[in-house]
Amino acid sequence: MLTSDVAPGKLPPMTDVTSDAAATRLRRSPLHERHTAAGAKFAPFGGWEMPLEYAGGGVLKEHTAVRTAVGVFDVSHLGKARVSGPGAADFVNSCLSNDLGRIGPGRAQYTLCCDDATGGVVDDIIAYLYADDHVFLIPNAANTAEVVRRLRAAAPAQVTVTDEHEAYAVLAVQGPRSAELLAALDLPTEHGYMSFSAASLAGVELTVCRTGYTGELGYELVVPAEHAVTVWDALFAAGAAFELRACGLAARDTLRTEMGYPLHGQDLSLDISPVQARSGWAVGWDKPAFWGRDALLAEKAAGPRRTLRGLVAVDRAIPRPGMTLHVGDTQVGEVTSGTFSPTRKQGIALALLNTDANLTDGDEVEVDIRGRRAPLKLTKPPFVTPSVK
Repeated sequence: MLTSDVAPGKLPPMTDVTSDAAATRLRRSPLHERHTAAGAKFAPFGGWEMPLEYAGGGVLKEHTAVRTAVGVFDVSHLGKARVSGPGAADFVNSCLSNDLGRIGPGRAQYTLCCDDATGGVVDDIIAYLYADDHVFLIPNAANTAEVVRRLRAAAPAQVTVTDEHEAYAVLAVQGPRSAELLAALDLPTEHGYMSFSAASLAGVELTVCRTGYTGELGYELVVPAEHAVTVWDALFAAGAAFELRACGLAARDTLRTEMGYPLHGQDLSLDISPVQARSGWAVGWDKPAFWGRDALLAEKAAGPRRTLRGLVAVDRAIPRPGMTLHVGDTQVGEVTSGTFSPTRKQGIALALLNTDANLTDGDEVEVDIRGRRAPLKLTKPPFVTPSVK
């Protein structure tokens, strides 16, 4: 019976924490004082100092709140960028992987910014289509500046790309009771999955997006940064009746891993293409142009040398990123994301496995934990039943 050196429900340091955090100024959420008052434990993440978990709960209780009731995450560290001007939507569509032509105004789309030469993933992004001349983008914190730089470099004269990273806060209200909570505050809840609408709360104009990163029914509120505290306080004033709990990035990580959602820098990266990550569904293969198109079409035609797969522990092992995977004496891959699943109460992982190993779901591999081996079974994610709709 093997375990990692981290107890169930406890996470090691987040793996995309900025390595030079001590040498740089960490940005802070406009809700930092609220988190401090709630007893948050902070960690540097993507250049921001963000709550990892809160006193009186911890990862397990925060995770459970989202699966059974409702939790709210401050994800203001996520990037924000605006592309505007005549032909803005067509321009974005010629750069990013997914096809904006599949959706209309008021809808959101998961898409990828790929490197044009290699097809590797610079970042994964949610694109909000307002109109033909207006697209709002939410990239990851650490990659926002690079995404903006690439878009600006390619933009025609009439299109403007604006970095609005610190102009807005984002609050993710997630869980089966999230709609009840928002309805109690007279916020819209009936719009479809991956759509958004304008609303007002306590005199604050905001956007309610039917999106999230937990696999549960949920919403993300995009709020002007200067009004974030007002909206946070309103949520908690109404939230007691719905068992609302503040949740940190540690629970966000266990929730997204249970869903098999990729994390950039681990499951997607400049070295891990959407073909390898099985994210081809987010690529508009029939579009005439997008960054990385030629490289990705070639890789798709040839077949990737490795693919992202799901794994569950057979015993008490907890796989962690970077651990190697073996069949007998042959190394067949490496864990990219791994954690203890509070819902399944067992270890789960995403891993890049060599395609020439010819492994299929139900096959077993062994993970190397400090020189000892533990069995894992290949399983198609998600690891829990999704409830996003």
